[in-house]
Amino acid sequence: MARPRKPLLSTDRIVETARALVDAEGLAAVSTRRLAAELGVSGPSLYNHFRTKDEILEAVADSVSAQVDLSMFEDGRDWRTALHDWAVSYRNALRDHPNIVPVLARGPGRRPAALRLADAAYGAMVEEGWPPAQATSIGALMRYFIMGSALGSFAGGFVDDASAYDPADYPHLGQAHLLAEQQEKIDERAFETGLAALLDGLALQYEQVRTGGPGPGTPAAP
Repeated sequence: MARPRKPLLSTDRIVETARALVDAEGLAAVSTRRLAAELGVSGPSLYNHFRTKDEILEAVADSVSAQVDLSMFEDGRDWRTALHDWAVSYRNALRDHPNIVPVLARGPGRRPAALRLADAAYGAMVEEGWPPAQATSIGALMRYFIMGSALGSFAGGFVDDASAYDPADYPHLGQAHLLAEQQEKIDERAFETGLAALLDGLALQYEQVRTGGPGPGTPAAP
């Protein structure tokens, strides 16, 4: 009986394996030697697909960017609704893969999915009447907010030991030890609160744009 053949090594298979490793153990766990062992191949065979570990991590980051829904920029939703829905999808993708966020935070570089993401958001804002410079600033602002929310948990940063919050020192933190057990609910509410405030502020700026009033100073678009 013929022995079962090993799955052929492919770029997608390397990226999927590396992403699972990053999710489980963090960026430091990824090495060509470790990946080769996980894939059941020799180390040099990886170099037929990627030249360096950094290229692999860039590909993993782009695979996460590709999970972000962009349909809201194409199906007729108004700019505010589109930005809200995009931000939620973007955050969900990062929340599922938080360990890759530091790589994503470097910017899109040459990553195709990340560039498509930036192009879709920027293009939609310009088509809705935002001046190019402000559309650039909106894209940057949304990226800062979304990635910041994915880098850590506010609620999860408080220990669940009531004795850590001596009322003599912290008179307003008597319930802080309860935050961690409601981490998901609190973090979700905080994200939606911040996103609504951000969009409210942009709506005021948009009215200035539409009426021809002075807008805030912004750098030139790239």
